[in-house]
Amino acid sequence: MILFPNAKINIGLSVVEKRPDGYHNIETVFYPLAVEDALEIVPSSDGDTKLHLSGITLHNNESENLVIKAYKLLAPHFQLPPLHFYLHKVIPSEAGLGGGSSDAAHTLKMLNEMFDLHISNEKLRDFAEKLGADCPFFIENVPVFATEKGDVFQKIELDLSHYKILIVKPPCSVSTQEAYNNIIPKKAQHFLPDALKQPISEWKNLIFNDFESFAFKKHPEIKEIKETFYAQGALYASMSGSGSAVYGIFEKDMIIPSFNYSIIHNL
Repeated sequence: MILFPNAKINIGLSVVEKRPDGYHNIETVFYPLAVEDALEIVPSSDGDTKLHLSGITLHNNESENLVIKAYKLLAPHFQLPPLHFYLHKVIPSEAGLGGGSSDAAHTLKMLNEMFDLHISNEKLRDFAEKLGADCPFFIENVPVFATEKGDVFQKIELDLSHYKILIVKPPCSVSTQEAYNNIIPKKAQHFLPDALKQPISEWKNLIFNDFESFAFKKHPEIKEIKETFYAQGALYASMSGSGSAVYGIFEKDMIIPSFNYSIIHNL
């Protein structure tokens, strides 16, 4: 069985307050995009569970990969057999695009379907939350306003299919933990669901990513990408999540600028 775990972008990201458990409460919108890894699960031919990686290089080892962690989360509950996982990576890590979280959530969904486990979406979200705060988003994979740790969702009406979205990632990466360590929580300037109802050309005055200030200082090339987007006619541009990928939203007929960095998505 094969599925294609997709990426997401954050539209706005406010770090509102630090929680007693050490996490932070945030406000953001998760929006799914058709930038996709490829994940295939087949029966084990040697009695062992293994992960086979291709595509872009990941920094973590097999035991730390969220695909294997997702399998190990379900296996003891449902007596799953040994399996081989083939993961072709297109979505880079430490980019703010949720690639690892998506791989994990899609693993849970695939195992549920392959073995007729009859796990409800609500229960799948509970399992996914054990793997990462934004993993539950990818269970239903629709635009949501996310609050608390980024794991409480309110579905919203948002359709960007009539626009062209370009994602560019510079060579640098931004550690999520380091990004949170260098931010001062504060209340959002505008209530995000209301701001999204305004024309996209107005978003740059209403919708902000709190992590940009730190990321731009440490990696000026991230700021440069965003400025280039606007110089080339983007309606809205932002770093996604804690970075380092930046996306720009353009009118469909716009000619997209060229970059010295890797273009991940041009739709």
